[in-house]
Amino acid sequence: MNATSSTSIVANGLSSNGATPPTEQSECSFNGSHREPTNFTVPQNGFSHPPYQMHNEEIVHHLYHAGFQTGNYADTILHVHQNTYRLHAIVLSRSPLLAHLMSTSPQSGAQRVIYIQLEHELEVTQEGFAIALGYLYSSVSLSLIRPDNARGVLAAGCLLGGMDELCGYAYDACRQSINVETINEWLEFIDTIPSSPDGSLTPELSLTSVFGHFAQRLRDDVFHFLVVTLPNALEINSSESDPSQGHTGRDTLLRVFSLVPFDMFKSAVESRAFEIGSDQTRFKFAKDVIEMRKKGIARGHGAEETVVLAFGGGHPGGSAVHVTRKIRKRPLWKVNS
Repeated sequence: MNATSSTSIVANGLSSNGATPPTEQSECSFNGSHREPTNFTVPQNGFSHPPYQMHNEEIVHHLYHAGFQTGNYADTILHVHQNTYRLHAIVLSRSPLLAHLMSTSPQSGAQRVIYIQLEHELEVTQEGFAIALGYLYSSVSLSLIRPDNARGVLAAGCLLGGMDELCGYAYDACRQSINVETINEWLEFIDTIPSSPDGSLTPELSLTSVFGHFAQRLRDDVFHFLVVTLPNALEINSSESDPSQGHTGRDTLLRVFSLVPFDMFKSAVESRAFEIGSDQTRFKFAKDVIEMRKKGIARGHGAEETVVLAFGGGHPGGSAVHVTRKIRKRPLWKVNS
């Protein structure tokens, strides 16, 4: 089937996924054939802005709205998810991935057709990909990033490449979205990032993860939230002055830590930055968390965990509380012939 003959394109895939930029007032008003900039001031040389700046802004505005949103004069058809985009090769070439696909995809007729398979890139959402595509045309896409779509935008920006500013904005939105309401979702995300025993990313992940170095940065941000931000927000250190408030805050901290991947739980409990009171308080907290994890909450991937706390013998700069894990092997039954 011809990709351009029967596919309905409404605002180039942006009518239903929330990727429509806010309406802004034009900088210029038009009276017939004469253009008069509004709020015009003349500080020097007769121009409030360099004349080429206004000209460049008009070109970008036209490219985004007439080119990206409506797909006018498109020479490239891009298929991704269930969407079809009518786009322009000269703009898509800003992305290393799309430039490679265009150079290696056969072209028949006046339009080239390229496909992006995202079955194995679940973090690249439909909305995130649309925003990243729009960023190739205009920085107005930055205004579309929200806390709830930021991770999808970051994944799409990293996948397409050449979008350092977009990725930076999306990463900041991700970092700021980590809170007590969203921490469970972030813990599920972190649990998909394999790590070495010392908590650092495995070399394989740093080469293959769609997030690249942002994966480690997000992992560090979640860890900082668990160890520093959350205990401070729950006022765990001041719980002795208000037992009822402290009990509620401690319960919340227990619930959150019962869901934390084991390697991060171990690092947090053993970190001196985790200031929840004395070593005895930390020891009791860790024991209570372990009891909750034993009730089926712990992420053991089907394996049985045994967690042992060793109190005392702390090393300089570390905690006196240590957490270890031992995977119990299933007993082997000997069958006599």
